[in-house]
Amino acid sequence: MEKIDKLDRQILNIISKNARVPFKEVAEECNVSRAAIHQRVQRMIDMRVILGSGYRVDPKYLGYNTCTYIGVKLERGSMYKNVVPEFEKIPEVVECHFTTGPYTMLVKLHARDNEHLMELLNTTIQEIPGVTATETLVSLRQSVKRQIPVFHPEEL
Repeated sequence: MEKIDKLDRQILNIISKNARVPFKEVAEECNVSRAAIHQRVQRMIDMRVILGSGYRVDPKYLGYNTCTYIGVKLERGSMYKNVVPEFEKIPEVVECHFTTGPYTMLVKLHARDNEHLMELLNTTIQEIPGVTATETLVSLRQSVKRQIPVFHPEEL
């Protein structure tokens, strides 16, 4: 894995706060040319350090008022690779993780309301072959959402 240097981190620190900031402003803040910023950003995209950019949409404005985390137990952990494609078919699922602890998987999804959530659980998720149990945690409010810090505390 190719390393990123201090200038890369400085660039990431700026653009992770505002992906729409003009490269000219980033270049001025970093004391390098616009071409250098463009090349560095493109290299980090190619390296998959930067995993996309764009707008985040609040699900509530699209009618999805219930955010949930679902702990999923599978018959065997090795079934994970067969179950993931089934979760990919469910548009309301926004994250899926293979985990340690009491659950084989942790899934985050957005539902329109509790009735929609129940429908997704009963007629879709619990019908996936290999799923033996689910436990649903409803998020009442998201209090923190942020990117991982670009600089480690000891680097500041």
